[in-house]
Amino acid sequence: MKAIAVNTYVVDVGSFRPVVVEILTDEGISGLGEGAVGFGIGCNAAAAMIKELAERFVVGKDVGGILSIWNDFYYDTFWGKGAGAIFYAAVSALEQALWDIKGQALGVPVYELLGGKQREVIPIYANGWSEGKCICPEDFAERAAAVAEQGFSAMKMYPMSQIDPIRHLNKHIKNREVTKKVFDCAVRAVELVRQTIGAERELLVDVTAEGTTDMMWRFGQAIEPYNIFWYEEAMDAFDVDAYRTIRDKVNIPLATGERLYTRYGFRRLLESRAVDVVQPDPGTCGGIMEAFHIGAAAETYSARIAPHNCGGPVLTAAALQLASCLSNFAIQEIFPFHTPAQYEIVEEAYEHKIHDGVIDVPVLPGLGIKLNHAFVDPFRVNSVSVKDIV
Repeated sequence: MKAIAVNTYVVDVGSFRPVVVEILTDEGISGLGEGAVGFGIGCNAAAAMIKELAERFVVGKDVGGILSIWNDFYYDTFWGKGAGAIFYAAVSALEQALWDIKGQALGVPVYELLGGKQREVIPIYANGWSEGKCICPEDFAERAAAVAEQGFSAMKMYPMSQIDPIRHLNKHIKNREVTKKVFDCAVRAVELVRQTIGAERELLVDVTAEGTTDMMWRFGQAIEPYNIFWYEEAMDAFDVDAYRTIRDKVNIPLATGERLYTRYGFRRLLESRAVDVVQPDPGTCGGIMEAFHIGAAAETYSARIAPHNCGGPVLTAAALQLASCLSNFAIQEIFPFHTPAQYEIVEEAYEHKIHDGVIDVPVLPGLGIKLNHAFVDPFRVNSVSVKDIV
């Protein structure tokens, strides 16, 4: 079976712009993938990179040779070694789509090709519930109560970056500056959310590497009493020594990895045992198999893996395949509160299948989703086919 065309879509649904790739084959099977650079900047650059990689290494090739194609991305582009978010968002999207095709061709979910499922349901945590809605501790508590009422048993909050009225009003405060008022408000927000949701629900805290090492270990110590599931991105993931410092001072499991790429990017983090949970994103780390490799490597250091997922419903489908079969899986990130348009990218989004704080392990072949062409076709930004290959 050969790839005959690759289409790329940048789906503008507001604050997120998912980068979706579709690989078409000569046997009528099509596969989907998503590059996880749909927020911040970089989506259009990733779309252009997808086209370039597809033109050189995918179109006209046997779609069953997933590892061979991936190695071409890595070894035959020169920049594949040591590349970052834009390059590996493109690689990841194409790789997911190839797995989707193979699963459909064989009539099995992708996780069956990775050794089979190890659970029947996938525990998830809700993210995105506080974005643009919380600027004081009481706001967080009110929103957390609404999330809990919807049946979510775990949720993640961003007390440092979102609860920052001083920073947004004072142009002289920026970057890694964290005022005492912001620090105290952030701690209070965590305290109120814990009081609101009770002890039976899991609370995850992400500080997106906002401050310096001393600030982050002090904040970690301040929120220790509130039974935090993990303390995420206390520092930039490549600063392994800073993580070691925080690990020695803070009695909360540490998690990071969404901005590391390929198994090679995780090597030193794991070797130094600096964190408890690694978070490769199958939409930027290199794809499904690369995330699987990272999870296996983490297991050798007695660490867990929680696939990062900050994208749309295609990326969610890819992450769920990993969550189904990883031995050292911790919990799966889901964004259930995006604008409704985002879930229109596919015909039946898994985000709509959450119940009792879990998602049932997928059973449909491949990634188990189909592109909603009526919605996404206007967002197609490029296409390459066999007719374009000389």
